[in-house]
Amino acid sequence: MKTLKFPTSHTTQLMDISDQVKEAVITSGVKEGVCVVFTPHTTASVFLFENADQNLRRDLLSALSTVIPSDGKYSHVGSNAAAHLKSSRMGASVSIPVHEGRPMFGKWQGVFFGEFDGPRQAREVVIKVIAG
Repeated sequence: MKTLKFPTSHTTQLMDISDQVKEAVITSGVKEGVCVVFTPHTTASVFLFENADQNLRRDLLSALSTVIPSDGKYSHVGSNAAAHLKSSRMGASVSIPVHEGRPMFGKWQGVFFGEFDGPRQAREVVIKVIAG
């Protein structure tokens, strides 16, 4: 198991962590199985997304802000209800098949960490590669 630890620099941002996931799979030595990528935060997400066009990342953040505005009327006691809602919508984990020692991403697919309540000094993503 590998844990990535890193800061974030914006209130909302998407970070492509595909290279770190690929490295974790390769160094695990697992040839056939599954790679689980998970974040333990309730205001952040891990999800699969298109990784070629950076503009699409901006579009996703914009769409999420339209559907779940930061200044919406929420019952949550804190000021970060929108971050919790965005995170729950995007998900906390993904499972990726591992074949011949490599994660099986689609041609335009990558693993992303979504920050919805930043900036934060210490965010974590756990990567577990399981033989099977």
